[in-house]
Amino acid sequence: MLRTHTCGEIRIEHVTKQVILCGWVQRIRDKGGLIWIDLRDRYGLTQLLLEEGKTDPETIAMVRTLGREFVLRATGEVIERKSKNPNLPTGDIEIRLEKLEILNPAKLPPFLIEDETDGGDDLRMKYRYLDLRRNPVRKNLELRHKMAQQTRIYMDGQDFIEVETPVLIKSTPEGARDFVVPSRMNPGEFYALPQSPQTFKQLLMVSGFDRYYQIVKCFRDEDLRADRQPEFTQIDCEMSFITQEDILQMFEGLVRHLFKTVKGIGLDEVPRMTYAEAMRLYGSDKPDTRFGMPFVELKGAFDTVDLTSGKNFAVFDSAEIVIGINAKGCAHYTRKQMDELTDFIKRPQIGGKGLIYVRYNEDGTIKSSVDKFYSEEDLKHWVVQFQAEPGDLLLVMSGDTNKARKQLSELRLEMGNRLGLRNPNTFSALWVLDFPLLEYGEEEKRWFAMHHPFTSPKPEDIALLETDPGAVRANAYDMVINGTEVGGGSIRIFQRDLQSKMFDLLGFTPEEAKAQFGFLLDAFEFGAPPHGGIAFGFDRLCSIFGGADSIRDFIAFPKNNSGRDVMIDSPAVIAQAQLDELQIAVAKK
Repeated sequence: MLRTHTCGEIRIEHVTKQVILCGWVQRIRDKGGLIWIDLRDRYGLTQLLLEEGKTDPETIAMVRTLGREFVLRATGEVIERKSKNPNLPTGDIEIRLEKLEILNPAKLPPFLIEDETDGGDDLRMKYRYLDLRRNPVRKNLELRHKMAQQTRIYMDGQDFIEVETPVLIKSTPEGARDFVVPSRMNPGEFYALPQSPQTFKQLLMVSGFDRYYQIVKCFRDEDLRADRQPEFTQIDCEMSFITQEDILQMFEGLVRHLFKTVKGIGLDEVPRMTYAEAMRLYGSDKPDTRFGMPFVELKGAFDTVDLTSGKNFAVFDSAEIVIGINAKGCAHYTRKQMDELTDFIKRPQIGGKGLIYVRYNEDGTIKSSVDKFYSEEDLKHWVVQFQAEPGDLLLVMSGDTNKARKQLSELRLEMGNRLGLRNPNTFSALWVLDFPLLEYGEEEKRWFAMHHPFTSPKPEDIALLETDPGAVRANAYDMVINGTEVGGGSIRIFQRDLQSKMFDLLGFTPEEAKAQFGFLLDAFEFGAPPHGGIAFGFDRLCSIFGGADSIRDFIAFPKNNSGRDVMIDSPAVIAQAQLDELQIAVAKK
């Protein structure tokens, strides 16, 4: 080894010891008679000391030629610092430099390699290898490593076996768009990169591997945002001879284990909520339950409550639903603040048309933006319905049920942000159960699987497949943490007849089903056990544990929002000779 110690491990007990360190120059402070060099590696930072009259003049001259990020090998004696740094693990000591070697000089980096850098996202992504030297990014990858390590420890302790599944597979029409790979040896034919190992893990259950998992790369050619990448990682799991309850218990155990071992947090028992309840109370199938503010109906789409009709307010009279939230203690909001909230819900991506408010003032009076139509006595009924107290502000929206709930969900999250209720260091987990099995595509005039075609219906709902497919509930479950879906799965169909019926309902002809999934249907005839599983978005899980909104800083070499790796400039055109060999013609731009 070129070094005896790392830059993060030397302590006061090493005083008088001769050490050799290797690392990068973080900064140099030259005070004339004294020069200090902060030397950094992955493990930390150690201060080197040079003194006029004590340090070799040639070494001092060499130091004055150094720049940031030069790679050095430093030899010297550990001494106690006179001016200690309590914020640094190595802050009690420094190294009196005796010998210095420049292992490699460095150009001036395009941005400061500091915790608080001056580099923007694009610049840091272009020079990602430099960005990875920064402490926050390095700590994110260390967190990711620890989470992978603890996942394997937990799964191994529960008798799971880690099995690698193929990366070059067959394209399927359901789900997101596939990335495809041409086959040179089979001209005109293509592999697809897996969106998940779904069918393979089910085949492993047929094979008798009753507990499988894999920390696996998956690929989806879809539009990107902060929590999406074209290639991402899943904790992929499957079990045989189980019920939904077994899955929930097993993988709640995994999440609790990760919180305990990685974050030192004892996560409470994870509550459960049906999909219907989540939509009714929060307008979302992934509600952020770090705070309350559930929806309250003033005019319900499916029940008898109606505290708004008959007052000649056409907006509410024509609405399918009138619904709102209680912003506790916000009755003092100014007109400017109310205008900001109205502008927020009118943004094109939200699509609200307007916002009604009711102030329940501290003195007990009630004022609203619809006083022209509703008396104070009318509004008192609203206040009771909302269980409001003096000082509260009611924010009310109306319209078609699904749209109004979705819009109010966005407003609820915005209020959570404004009121400081979405602390990234607070964690609230939730199981969401009983999703619809199918959703109807109006444009395509057919049913689509809400999760995927292999999800089993609730046993008690199977008969409805023939008469009312939209009412069938899936034997499916999602885990939500802080308003983000981090995992989802289902009990699978394991009988050929039911799987064939599902394919038929989704618009597959028998020939198409056989061509796409004949291998799976055939396998079900050789003693397939009851089975089910779940997949966790590993990148998302890491970002939540790290208190970040984006997954990019938890991936060593991520793509940008256009799906490009700007560091290696990929995707890129390939040579015509390669295209000819693959028999692929590319249209000229």
